[in-house]
Amino acid sequence: MNQLTLNSEFTVSGKGLHSGLDITATFKPAAENFGYKFKRVDLEDEPVIEALAEKVVDTTRGTVLGKNGVVVSTVEHALAALYASGIDNCLIEVDGPELPILDGSAIIYMDKIEEVGVKEQNADKDFYIVKEKITLKDEETGSMLTVYPDDGFSVECMVEYNSQVLPNQFALLDDLAEFKAEVAKARTFVFVREIQPLLENNLIKGGDLENAIVIYDEKIPQDKINEICDIVKVPHLNLEKLGYINPKPLAWDNEPARHKLMDIIGDFALIGRPIKGRVVAIRPGHTINNKFTRMLRKEVKHNEVQSPVYNPNIAPLIDINGIKRLLPHRYPFLLIDKIIEIDKKHCVAVKNVTVNEPFFQGHFPQEPVMPGVLQVEAMAQAAGVLVLNYLEDPEKYSTYFLKIDNVKFRQKVVPGNTLLLSVALTTEIRRGCAVVKGYAFVGEKVVCEAEFMAQIINNK
Repeated sequence: MNQLTLNSEFTVSGKGLHSGLDITATFKPAAENFGYKFKRVDLEDEPVIEALAEKVVDTTRGTVLGKNGVVVSTVEHALAALYASGIDNCLIEVDGPELPILDGSAIIYMDKIEEVGVKEQNADKDFYIVKEKITLKDEETGSMLTVYPDDGFSVECMVEYNSQVLPNQFALLDDLAEFKAEVAKARTFVFVREIQPLLENNLIKGGDLENAIVIYDEKIPQDKINEICDIVKVPHLNLEKLGYINPKPLAWDNEPARHKLMDIIGDFALIGRPIKGRVVAIRPGHTINNKFTRMLRKEVKHNEVQSPVYNPNIAPLIDINGIKRLLPHRYPFLLIDKIIEIDKKHCVAVKNVTVNEPFFQGHFPQEPVMPGVLQVEAMAQAAGVLVLNYLEDPEKYSTYFLKIDNVKFRQKVVPGNTLLLSVALTTEIRRGCAVVKGYAFVGEKVVCEAEFMAQIINNK
């Protein structure tokens, strides 16, 4: 899958939830591997803040990004829409300290994205694949986030409040393609009892009954209700019954839980790479979301290059007989056993290393170690399959090394190891020359890497 950006720019305008300011944000296409970035165009030098988990400086009532004293807050709804739309690269220019709250949901962003469309880019989409269960629990609050291995990205969210109106709720999103229909319209919410303390903390100045679900779950004296109404500049409300006091009905009975699920997606966009995993969240909030995504960011940076997923129970795409039809190599120099992934840009081959390899007789009798040059040769053979597989008569061609650069050997390869050889074209094939980057893995560890150029020669 290739990276995506917007086909053209779009603009949204409205009040800031916390500042109350009139704010305009413009979403622009961006180059490959740009990620998400916010630019404060109202400030001198127009500082840019990267949308990454480690840039979060506050999570009190939303996600606040900051850098060198400059902040942009309430970014989670926009980021959720970008992430759910598969957009990898976008520059957001904003003329205030936060994004406009709009109607309190992500639906306007989704409508705008659909209106301008998306554009496919040349670079591959760089997924981070969750390969084992990762959990973070806050013992004090009972909040817990867990991510499990999965083929795609999905979220389960359970919320729990000590409230007569909003008790336990559950929301589920199995496929990001359903985000617009099942999640995007879910609005942010607040309890009446929270409004005055939030205002005293200089928050929700732009909140109203049009951009937030307001929940009345504890009886409050009428004079106190009138005081709150005066502060938020709405007519006095006569609240006789507990419940939701918005003029607009709930989109779903579990709309608050769906909004929390949206927040999770927006906060997970700060990992910096789309992930393949299933998120299960219990009592989530921006604080634990950020702690978890910071933890995942460390894993992502530590495993900048991930090993391919290998399931030996799945039949290969090209078996050894298919490889022999593509490559001229034979015993004792055919160094790949099967192909488990292949497209026009990349290939993954498997080499099962056994003690019966002939080179182990002399390298070394008392400590058998696979020679590094043969690891590079195995990668080159995988690259040969990659470039020859799409030719009409591959048996008429061979590939030959022209150069090898930046070779690194990180650990020994010994009998019993299974080598996963991942190679990818770094440029288009020109004049019969292929430039390839290759990695060899044992388990999750890179044991060898190299860059090389090979030429495709017609065997006349």
